[in-house]
Parts: sequence; structure tokens; C-alpha cells
Amino acid sequence: MLFKYGQHTPKQKVQLFLIKPSNYDDEGYVVTHFRGVLPSNTLNCLAALTEEVLSRKLLGEGVQVTLHLLDETVQTIPVERICRNARRSHDQTVVCLVGVQTNQFPRASDLARAFRKADITVLIGGFHVSGYLSLLPDIPSDIQALMDEGVTIVEGEVEETWAELLQGAVAGRLKPLYDFVNDKPDLFTKPIPLLDKRLMKRFVGSNFGTIDCGRGCPFNCSFCTIINVQGRKMRVRSAAFIAEAIRQNWRQNRVNFYFFTDDNFARNAQWEQIFDTLIQLREQENISVQFMMQVDVLSYKIKNFVTKARRAGCTQVFIGMESINPESLKDAGKTQNKACDYVNLIQAWHEAEVATHVGYILGFPHDTEESIRRDIQRLMHEIQVEQASFFILIPLPGSRDHLEMKQRGDYMDPDYNKYDSIHETMHYRHFPEPGSLTTLYHEAWETFYSFENMKRVLSRASPRNYWNILRNFIWYKNAAILEKRHPMMAGFFRRKSRRAMRHGVSVPTRWTFAKMRVGEIASYLKGMVALLWEMQELWLSTRPRSATEEQLVHEMTRIYESVQRRLTVSELQLAYKRAKTHLPELKVPSRFTLYWQKWNLFYAGRRVFTRADIDQSWSRIVTWVRRYKFPCVSPVRVLTTVWLELQISAMFAHALLQSRDKKLGLDA
Repeated sequence: MLFKYGQHTPKQKVQLFLIKPSNYDDEGYVVTHFRGVLPSNTLNCLAALTEEVLSRKLLGEGVQVTLHLLDETVQTIPVERICRNARRSHDQTVVCLVGVQTNQFPRASDLARAFRKADITVLIGGFHVSGYLSLLPDIPSDIQALMDEGVTIVEGEVEETWAELLQGAVAGRLKPLYDFVNDKPDLFTKPIPLLDKRLMKRFVGSNFGTIDCGRGCPFNCSFCTIINVQGRKMRVRSAAFIAEAIRQNWRQNRVNFYFFTDDNFARNAQWEQIFDTLIQLREQENISVQFMMQVDVLSYKIKNFVTKARRAGCTQVFIGMESINPESLKDAGKTQNKACDYVNLIQAWHEAEVATHVGYILGFPHDTEESIRRDIQRLMHEIQVEQASFFILIPLPGSRDHLEMKQRGDYMDPDYNKYDSIHETMHYRHFPEPGSLTTLYHEAWETFYSFENMKRVLSRASPRNYWNILRNFIWYKNAAILEKRHPMMAGFFRRKSRRAMRHGVSVPTRWTFAKMRVGEIASYLKGMVALLWEMQELWLSTRPRSATEEQLVHEMTRIYESVQRRLTVSELQLAYKRAKTHLPELKVPSRFTLYWQKWNLFYAGRRVFTRADIDQSWSRIVTWVRRYKFPCVSPVRVLTTVWLELQISAMFAHALLQSRDKKLGLDA
């Protein structure tokens, strides 16, 4: 039975749910994490717009609205409770599924249908429906099916129409489809994205905020949906409005780190005014603002752009490099990128002590296994970027690639859940065997984030960026290596609900689910321990050292390589004596002091350079246990190893927390 719009009468109390849906994993479970990393800017934008509508009483004097913000990437959506309360309560319930990307559309559709069964008003917006409908004349069957079931589809941006949509929802007069794609709002004085304190606590960085300082991009990349949804003409926010929002966020929530989500901040007409206001906040108002932003490869040629970005607090830039292969850049329509200029581009940011992070797409028609492996080596050794994010090329609805492939009748995977840049969704010229590009994709992550390359990156990183890079390494390796998900769509520690599954997938029994989760959690914890140990070793081997430490570690390493065990007190004294020949001012500790330092790493302080002997001790203990040689397992060795392990872990945790609190070197 088709839903008929306009049947409801307004109610005085409204429960308004703004929900950012997640997607499903390959087994059909909703992807939710205990802690997230990247908050949803769309959710924050709509929260601010809603507050404006309510403060201006645009829904009427008698209407009371309770606003609920839910991000499914870090929260379990209480679907049954929302539906049950909607049936029992006299309050009207409105659910808005916001910022829905293509890989999230199947989950959003399942949620929409569940809410509609309870006769709840439902709206869906975001890049998937906006992109698809902006380029193709016909409404696809899956979107039409939702409309037939009473779901309202919202296409485009809503800064100037949000009040109209909420008025229609409250009054029960919503239309099946709203098309605002060609009505691009002026953002200059629109409300800045609003941070919700309760929601922020669900993310790793509670001092982290998002602001879209502008929208649109002037370039014409074939794989991009931004230009067909937000347009190629840049629209920007007021620098004064942005500064005031940052002041308020600092005073109320101590938020001082931002991701400027503009697809290309360098083409924001207000970039210099924004930088100037940030410089004023930092240098005159003592608000230690830092941020990362997305820029194009030509941004470093803009006069004063790099130097002002550094003064304004920029710690990292994300650059849409996409490929080193000139032919692949032509395939992508990325004519503004010149591969021969990449070294100069990265060097310009390095000279300003700003870390670089590049996006790199695999699967262009001219990509081969050999060319991709060669290009990754160039990224690491020649161009020397600190971070890389790898993506598998996909034909996103709303992109020119998708439009042309649909017109030609090319194969595209019908399951939108796979359109997350980590699955193959079309045929790739030089990767005819299904799964071969995916294998190379995972190899790219493992190669770039190998211990050797991370050590090279941190060894040459400026103290200003050292801890930001190291924290990002933890985030990226956890996501890409442990969870096999893209870091930009992952958090820390997967949570799973037995019944929160994709429509059509069988719900497992409690026993089957429990066995699966125990195995998954055990495997994850084992991997996390190994990751943290790797990060500890990375920190110990790369953290900044004084000249005295450098000489001392050199001598200790020489002795360690000859004995391959934890150094004795006599050997430690020998290392000090050898170092003293180069550094006469160095004092050689007494045997008692060295004996104390040997077992008390806190006392030794910065003279700990590796956890190799601890790892070796653990290896011996595990080997003996596996061989059932329990008499060989010395209780003293076990206790000593545990004691040293606890100390190393505490030292690393202390350094990590201290770097966050003091913002090591960022105000230099």
C-alpha cells in the first residue's frame, strides 16, 4: 500500500532524531566502534541549523522539539525503542537519515523501512541520493521504492530550506522528493557546525571538531561527486563567523583541533582571512588552534599560502595526489596534477614543518601490479610523504565515471554496500582476476606502513609533528591492518549487535554469535598488543635524543649486537666509558646506580632505546610453554619481564598523554 503524504496533523511535542548511518561488513553486521576518530560534519551542520530554527521559533510557538543526535559509527541505534516509544507516546517522531554516502545507503534503507513500519516520518539525504539524482534523469528503482513506502528523499544542501523541511515534517505535509541541488545556498553567514559534548565523548579526540569553511571545487576529476553535488563554484563561510565559533568551542568544550572538511581549502576565497583570524587567535588570544585541511597539488604555489598555514596552526595537509603515473592522471581527468612536480610540492610543506598526507587511488586503466608497486616505493623514498591513504577506484553515483559507465552499459556491482573504496566494484583492465586488485590494495597498506618506513618517516619528522604522525600511525595500522577497513571509516574496537544485521541475512543463534565474538575479540586484542609493542619500539628508536644520548646509544648498540642479550652492569659501564671518550662532560654512573637503572626503567628515563630484550624474553617463555618445558620457565624471569613490560608500557602511555596535553612543539 502506497503512503499518502499529508495525512498527519501537527503535534505539540516532537522527537527529532538526526541519525548518521553506518554500513555493513561483509558478513552483514552493522559496523560500529567503541570509539571513533572522525566525527560527522553533516551531523554537526544539521544540529546547528536545527538550533537556529528552534531559537527563531520557525516551527510555531506551541511546538516543543527534543533533538537527538546519533552517529551509528560509534553508537548502537535503538531502533526498537524509538519505534516502541513512537507507538506509545503522543509525541510526534521524525527521523532524518543524514549524510548518507553510497556505501551507507543499504543500511539507511533498512533503517528507513524499520521506522516506516512504526508510521514514523522519515527523510533521507546525503551524497548518494544527491549525486545519483543530479546526473541521471530517471529515479532509480531502489530510491523509488523508498518513496513508495513513504520515505522523503532530500537532494542537495539544506542551509536555506531546513526550516521548510522541518515545518513540513511537523505538519505532515512532506513531499516525496525535494530537489535543492541547483539551489546552492550562500554559506557566508550560515550557522557554523555545532559540536555536541555528549557525542564528542565517543571519539578518541574529545578536543576534535569539524568545520566546512567552504564547499565546491573548481576542478573536474572524473571520479569525484563533489563537483556535481556541491558545484564547481566555491562558496565560503565568513572568517569572522569561523573565528567566533572556535572561540566558543574553546571556552565551552576546550576544543582546539579541527578538520577543515573543504574538498579543497586552497581554492576558498576566504583562505587568507581565515588564516589571519586563526593567527590572531593563536598569537593574541592564546588559543592554541591547530587544524588539518585538504588542498590540491598546486596550493604550495599560492603566494603566502604555506607560510600562513603554518602560522595559523596547520599541522597536516591532505593532498589529492591520486597517482604518480601521468597516464592515470589523464584517465582521472586530473590535469592540474603534474607528477614531475610532486617532490617540490612535498618539500615546500616539509620546509614549513607541516606533515603531508596523500590520497592514492588504485585501479586506473593504466595501473598494473608493477607500476603500483614501483609508485609506492617512490612515494616512500623519493617523494617522502609522511602518510598515504589508499583507495580502490569505484564508480560513485554522482561522478562522471558512473554516468559514462551507465550510459555504456558497463558492469558495476549492484551492491552499494561495497562502494567504500576497499572493494572491487567494476572490471579493472590489468586486474582481470577477481580479488587481485584487492590483494594489491592490502599489500600497499602493509608496505607503506611497515616498521621500516614508519621509522624513516619519524626519524626525519620535525618535533612539531612527531606525535601527531605517531598517533596517526596507531590509528591507520589498527584500521587497515587489524580490521581491514579504511581508516577514514573505522575507529577502535568493533562492537557488534547480534540482531543489527542487514535485511535478508540470517540472525545467528546466541551461542553461535557468542563463540564468534569471543574468537574475534581474542584475535583483536592479540593484534592490538602486537601493534602497541610495535609502536613502543618505534617510539623508543625514533624519539628525539640529545647528543649525549646519541653517543651513548651508539656504544650500547655496539655491545648489544655482540652479546644479543640484556646488558650486564659491567657492560653498561663500558658503554658509558666509551661514550665519555667523545663526550668528556659525561659522568659514568656507579655500579649501584647502573644496577638500579637496569631494573628500573623510570629511573633510567631517556636512556631506554629498545624493547628488543623484553621481546626476546617473552619469546623464550612462550617457546618453553608451548613445548611443555615448564621447569625451564623461571618465575624470576617471568616476574622480571612483566615488571619491565609494565614500565615500558607506562612510559609510552605517559609520553603519549603528555604529548597530547602539552601539544609538543606545536606552538613553536
